[in-house]
Amino acid sequence: MTDAISLAEKLIAAPSVTPATGLVFDVMEAMLEPLGFEVHRFVKGEAPDGPVENLFAIRRGPDGSKHFAFAGHLDVVPPGEGWTSAPFAPERRGDLLYGRGAVDMKGSIASMVAAVAEVPAEAGTVSFIITGDEEGPAVYGTRALIDFMQERGETPDLCLVGEPTSVNQLGDMMKIGRRGSVNIWLEVEGTQGHVAYPHLADNPLPKLVAILAELDALVLDEGTNWFQPSNLEITDLEVGNPAHNVIPAVAKARISIRFNDTHSGASLSETVSAIAEKHGGVAKPVISGEPFLTPPGEFSQIIADAVKAETGIDPEPSTTGGTSDARFLRAVCPVIEFGLCNATMHKRDEAVAMADLETLAKIYARIAKAVLG
Repeated sequence: MTDAISLAEKLIAAPSVTPATGLVFDVMEAMLEPLGFEVHRFVKGEAPDGPVENLFAIRRGPDGSKHFAFAGHLDVVPPGEGWTSAPFAPERRGDLLYGRGAVDMKGSIASMVAAVAEVPAEAGTVSFIITGDEEGPAVYGTRALIDFMQERGETPDLCLVGEPTSVNQLGDMMKIGRRGSVNIWLEVEGTQGHVAYPHLADNPLPKLVAILAELDALVLDEGTNWFQPSNLEITDLEVGNPAHNVIPAVAKARISIRFNDTHSGASLSETVSAIAEKHGGVAKPVISGEPFLTPPGEFSQIIADAVKAETGIDPEPSTTGGTSDARFLRAVCPVIEFGLCNATMHKRDEAVAMADLETLAKIYARIAKAVLG
């Protein structure tokens, strides 16, 4: 099998803090072309959320064959300070490969490439859906790739996203769904004045406190068979009042809601807006993703069987954690996430077990062959 470790080193060595462009995509293209892939690269969007580079690569199988896609992102979060070794100089120490993106998610992408090298071209169509902006605003990333595929009539039948889903050991968890996410900015306007003359002012803070108290007391749901309960969190308060003797003119707050499939972003936005308006405030929601679920079935069983064959572990189907680009891809075809252990993602000295990269490549190859039949 193609060496997934060496491929991961090449990707890590190409700095790609979000939004990623250029060199890291050159490296990816150079990996795929020798395997018979037709590689398409394009840049989309303008500041502040762009430009973003994306890559769609496809190796077509016989007419009428199934189309299986691997999806992921080449961008990484900023490495920060204090690394033992340079974050973009991959280093093997003991059993681990260190470098930013080793886990999230250049390591998984390397294993995907190693896997497809073992899948015969005549087995069916295989594609890669790779963005440079998953860790950022995600406005011109996977959504633009979906538009590109649909315009060309090359949407997959099934898609596997290589996010790091494993918890304690490779293979113990796959994600069959994710909760939705909405952030809502709250604002209450008042009238500035002297604290000794409150009748000449209108303090917005008690109104904002009333809004937040009512929101904090909400029980959104009790969870479902596949989803944990939705949760609403107050994430920011802003008054910006440096004077102790001044009633402020405006008070602001922000809340974040992660929600299951008993709600939608729109329904929650309406609920919060009604509470804000009741107390004299306004709510400005931004919905970043809706919940989705790929119910357990043939696809999840294929993944479970492949994991079991290579690791001896039965992966738990789960919907826990944050959002990923699967929230967009689920509109195209059934999608499941499966990848490396997530213990060091986004952390200093991010590292992956080199044996896991090799095992993951074997799992991915089994999945692709089984899906394509």
